[in-house]
Amino acid sequence: MKSRVKKRFIAGAICPQCKAQDTMALTKEDGVEKVTCVSCGEQMVQAEAQVEKEVRDSEQVIGVFKP
Repeated sequence: MKSRVKKRFIAGAICPQCKAQDTMALTKEDGVEKVTCVSCGEQMVQAEAQVEKEVRDSEQVIGVFKP
């Protein structure tokens, strides 16, 4: 059974894509923060600092896997 990911809405945040206010939800999974607009689906992803420093300049993080 997959555990539910808790969404926290960001008060006053405006979506850069559709310009809707109060529709941005923050989730965190495997050390990666994701902000998603529940109105249009726009997503922004940011990894934790320890993940960022492990990534070389020519790479992009798409997920962090912990065995």
